[in-house]
Amino acid sequence: MTPAVFSAALLLLLLLQEGCCYCSCPAGVPPSSSEEKTKFTVVVRNSITPCPNKTFNTYVYYRGILLGGLRRLQDSKTGFKFTYTEDYNYGPFLQSVNCLAGSEETKTYWQLLVKKTDNQTKELDVGIGCYLPDPKDQIILNYRKYEVQQNIINHPELQGQGKS
Repeated sequence: MTPAVFSAALLLLLLLQEGCCYCSCPAGVPPSSSEEKTKFTVVVRNSITPCPNKTFNTYVYYRGILLGGLRRLQDSKTGFKFTYTEDYNYGPFLQSVNCLAGSEETKTYWQLLVKKTDNQTKELDVGIGCYLPDPKDQIILNYRKYEVQQNIINHPELQGQGKS
């Protein structure tokens, strides 16, 4: 065996023993059902049309992402449905909840909020593919309108762009 092949084989062996670098589980081993569950609720709110909020319970395993909890909830047949698209740069983007979709035409979207155990509510600064729910989080999927600001381009290099 040449030194280069031996070095590559040794490096591969070390990486496989350490586990993958993207998660806390050993390489190729999914979390088991005996791991601790992070339970949280999902509230579906419509800020445009007055209708009652709907609350659902779900969970992820330790360090699991919100997307996993939403998928689990959808699979549980509790009346919760959602769709998302995959953006190459930013990951999963929530499109619709219970058949109500955000739209550029109507200037609507699904805002992601979290209400923590201290009753503080804030907008998430990451999406459904990155947020790691904490136990007892209340995830609020808030359907709402956005407003387009006309004179938003102030950067000198961007002057003139966006004008027809």
